[in-house]
Amino acid sequence: MNQLKQYLLKPWFVFVLSFLTIGLLLILISPNLFEGEIVYERGGRQYILQAPLSLAYFLGMGYDPSEMTEVVDFYLTKRGYMLAFSLLFGFPILFAYRSLLEKRNRKK
Repeated sequence: MNQLKQYLLKPWFVFVLSFLTIGLLLILISPNLFEGEIVYERGGRQYILQAPLSLAYFLGMGYDPSEMTEVVDFYLTKRGYMLAFSLLFGFPILFAYRSLLEKRNRKK
């Protein structure tokens, strides 16, 4: 238990651990949080549908392949990328910074 506390005071360990934890949760639970667009083709015409997307879709998980027959492409919008970046990198950076401050306070 004491060794775990020592690891939690290392900012890089906290960053990697929280990045992996948040990333795995966003992929395995597959919440449709991120703004995106789905391009599908029907009758020779392409249509763009704005819809919330999950990060699992980009790994080929979280959807039924039979539902994707008319889908040409799907991608995140700028707001979707910003939210994904803030969740995957922003929170781990804040957690790592907090552990750095805690480490500095313990030295005093």
